[in-house]
Amino acid sequence: MTDPARPEGALTLAGGWCWFDRVEVLERGKAPDRVDVRELSAAQLAPLTDGRPDFAGLGLDRPRIMGILNVTPDSFSDGGLFLRPEAAVMQARRMAAGADILDIGGESTRPGAQEVAEGEEIARTAPVIAALRAGGLEGPISIDTRKAAVAAAAFAAGASLLNDVTALSYDPAMAAVAAGQGAPVVLMHSIATPETMQDDPQYDDVLLDVYDALAARVAAAEAAGIPRARLAIDPGIGFGKTLTHNLVLLQRLSLFHGLGLPVLLGASRKRFIGTIGAEAEAARRMPGSLAVALAGVAQGVQMIRVHDVAETRQALSLWQAVTQGDQA
Repeated sequence: MTDPARPEGALTLAGGWCWFDRVEVLERGKAPDRVDVRELSAAQLAPLTDGRPDFAGLGLDRPRIMGILNVTPDSFSDGGLFLRPEAAVMQARRMAAGADILDIGGESTRPGAQEVAEGEEIARTAPVIAALRAGGLEGPISIDTRKAAVAAAAFAAGASLLNDVTALSYDPAMAAVAAGQGAPVVLMHSIATPETMQDDPQYDDVLLDVYDALAARVAAAEAAGIPRARLAIDPGIGFGKTLTHNLVLLQRLSLFHGLGLPVLLGASRKRFIGTIGAEAEAARRMPGSLAVALAGVAQGVQMIRVHDVAETRQALSLWQAVTQGDQA
């Protein structure tokens, strides 16, 4: 909740801007059960109430914006627009005015996309990152890749965190690269590969299946030497999910706070927004993307990954002013 009429005994969610005075208990094969927070143990409450540590040097006591820069010819929304290094650097500098993190990727992960060779992906991303650092950009830069060699080249060029859509499961060498670099990592849920992920995805219970899968990947990352303090999770909206799956996840995004980690939401311009909002052209889905982003922030999501950085910053500033009285 974000209502200013906060009742006595309500608890702050994850050290952030939301509060709660009850929880919903989800169990396979049973109807959801609501429980007052006073009925929970300290151990049960800790993942929900503990403040999240800084991520990539950013405090998570307020929502953070991750700006998307696709240095690709075929991304679903902006493919080809920033393929030239000069265009990519200019766009990154524009986004840096409103984004807390820049997320740079050189391989499209849209449904049906074909894999890009490592060398080509490195050639698309590492020079852009190096140019941004050489130009004085000091903020966090994320490399959006599932390949260890690409991540290593990006870190060498100046990237500061990893965003892996396969949660370190595609490339066996990726976890060691991230652990050795000491880099923060976003673990995203997906199934199969971009080529096949939308071929009739099935779940027994999409909420609990995604939650359990992310919990398993968090455990795998920890076993590989990446501390929990350097991990964030992303339920992977649109990655191996139908429209109904996406809506179920969005309606109960707050479930994922139960893992005790920062949550990232990436739904910007995705197909379900176009379907519900009756907009076939991805680049014209900004209004729907803002609605979904703010719905996530209202559930305490700490990071939102977006294409339309300036518009999202403006919407978020107004949301914070109205709900939190924050006019900064």
